Amino acid sequence: MTLVATPIGNLGDLSPRALETLRGADAVLCEDTRVTGALLARHGAAVPMLPLHDHNEDDQTPRLLARLRAGERLALVSDAGTPLVSDPGFRLVRAAVAEGLSVGAVPGPNAAVMALTLSGLPPQPFLFLGFLPPRGGPRAAALAGVRAAERAGLSATLVFYEAPHRLAETLSALAEAFGGQRPAAVARELTKRFEEVRRGTLSELAAHYGAEAARGEVVVVVGPAPEEATGEAELDARLREALAAGMSVRDAAAAVAEATELPRRQVYGRALELGRGGAAQD
Repeated sequence: MTLVATPIGNLGDLSPRALETLRGADAVLCEDTRVTGALLARHGAAVPMLPLHDHNEDDQTPRLLARLRAGERLALVSDAGTPLVSDPGFRLVRAAVAEGLSVGAVPGPNAAVMALTLSGLPPQPFLFLGFLPPRGGPRAAALAGVRAAERAGLSATLVFYEAPHRLAETLSALAEAFGGQRPAAVARELTKRFEEVRRGTLSELAAHYGAEAARGEVVVVVGPAPEEATGEAELDARLREALAAGMSVRDAAAAVAEATELPRRQVYGRALELGRGGAAQD
């Protein structure tokens, strides 16, 4: 079985080796036969296609393994980009590897890596996190986990995929979790006619896309966490001073977060802990 990377927008990006592999396959496994069919037709490749997606991968895997054991050549593609990266196919590949079957790949386009290299942010190390949960609560919890890893020492550029209709909301959530001044970039429509890479702080990008709806495929790149200039002792001292001055927990957290450029959620959580110890409450 061969994993074949396909264009992420510009159909001219299909490599000669990728096309040769697809033409020589006994079948092409794809997310959507309409999308892959258009690609194959553009290059004059008449190859049988089999749907493989999140809803049928478990059922199809035993049949596909049997075909691989029989010596058939199967090519696996996604609708766009490198297979398995936020796309189906991992369960099939894992099962094939476990059986000792041959698994190869033809490299090519990948939106996450392209956005990373265009972002102007440190390219390594980077952490690809795919799509965040679409709902606010689970998304905040996922980002809190990343922020906890950063406080424990993680220093990496973060890469996310996002749907255009959720972009402004997600950027606001990122600003809340990581601080509005964290440098970031939004890349969309990569390799297409209206390709755009917009760079700025998370707050700036959230404001821009809150006023101007995004279109097309989107990748969000967030710069690594800065070194924590404010230690726990200093943070507590600032919060206690603000609380002792009569400020509410919420106002104290907002003022200290702004002064230290720490994420407001982190500062508010600590302010609540100190407030329960006897300081002023909301």
